[in-house]
Amino acid sequence: MTVMEVQLPPARYEFGGDEFIFVEIDREMSLEANLKAMAITGALRRENIDGVVDICPSNASYLVRLDPDRLHPADLVEELRRLERTAGELRSDDAVNTRIVDVPVLFDDPWTRETLMRFRDRHQDPEVTDLEYAARINGFGSVAALIDSITAAPFLVTMLGFVPGLPFCYQMVPRDRQIQVPKYVRPRTDTPERAFGYGGAFSVVYPVRGAGGYQLFGIAPAPVFDLAQRLPDFADDIAFPRPSDILRYRSIDRDEYDRTRAEVEADSFRYRIREAQLVPAELLADADAVNGRLLEVLYR
Repeated sequence: MTVMEVQLPPARYEFGGDEFIFVEIDREMSLEANLKAMAITGALRRENIDGVVDICPSNASYLVRLDPDRLHPADLVEELRRLERTAGELRSDDAVNTRIVDVPVLFDDPWTRETLMRFRDRHQDPEVTDLEYAARINGFGSVAALIDSITAAPFLVTMLGFVPGLPFCYQMVPRDRQIQVPKYVRPRTDTPERAFGYGGAFSVVYPVRGAGGYQLFGIAPAPVFDLAQRLPDFADDIAFPRPSDILRYRSIDRDEYDRTRAEVEADSFRYRIREAQLVPAELLADADAVNGRLLEVLYR
């Protein structure tokens, strides 16, 4: 058994009153930081410690709620430090049970294009679309090349937040290949439901219509949030994505978008989902090989 060496600083532990412990793995978001947080929180769940009420992983940190009448916060910190030394080492035989999901996206759609054009005064470059801007600052020769890069490798759901059901997703590629864009100079007051956006190094699908500041690249025909739980994939939860899910964004045309929307309206749509195992150490060692195997599992 080998250990994947993760070059991260020691975690920072802070108390939030008597009921919360906040743990910062790193100040910078990276696959290494998120995988380490995922490994530690997964191990903490498996230990089923009496007094731990809730565990909330984030991009490069996590929060634990406890019942101080059953578990002393200082004792829990000692346990978390132990897990940082053990579970956080990302051993080569440590695997995460996950789902890989096909997520269709209509890029450069008419709805997000109409929205972004209404808010050009809040953008870094009012003369171009968000896709054109992102392609240029990331060194792509065309919008098509940018879309190819987004769809070439899957994304890891690192956390849910901002609004219920919104998945923050980080592409599973080395840092030098990460696509990055700034948020709008000033947020929009409108964003279509199911808009596919990008901010920093994160992609999102907006669960509901509302304000937003991420660059708008397209729209998904299928929801990530279903309050009424009409669709089969939402039978157990109003939010479909889960932290540690792997999403492969697939570019579609308008005909497929319309067909999928019809399935959603008829309550018959199902995501293409396959169970998979992710070995964090393997991903950090050779992301392209891991991604290739995951896509084979998804589409075989």
